[in-house]
Amino acid sequence: MSIKKTMMKQGMKLMSDPRVMKLMQDERFMKAVMTLMSVPGRVSSFAQDQSGRFAKVMDLATEQEVKDLRRTVRSLEEQLADLKKQSGKSSS
Repeated sequence: MSIKKTMMKQGMKLMSDPRVMKLMQDERFMKAVMTLMSVPGRVSSFAQDQSGRFAKVMDLATEQEVKDLRRTVRSLEEQLADLKKQSGKSSS
């Protein structure tokens, strides 16, 4: 049996337990669970914000800025190649 199926089976067994059902009805418990589930996203966004600020203070390019620059350079290279093709045709 796969891990996913085993986990689903155990989760369903747990959800049918009256003690767990009682906990699930408690608003404070559910609020705490939801808060815990949102922690990884908050940590990730906090880390991204802080790294962006650090990069700005240290005059470093962020990963997104490098991606944007590469995209711009690629576009300009394509435009240059097109212009060279056009100038080659017109001089012939």
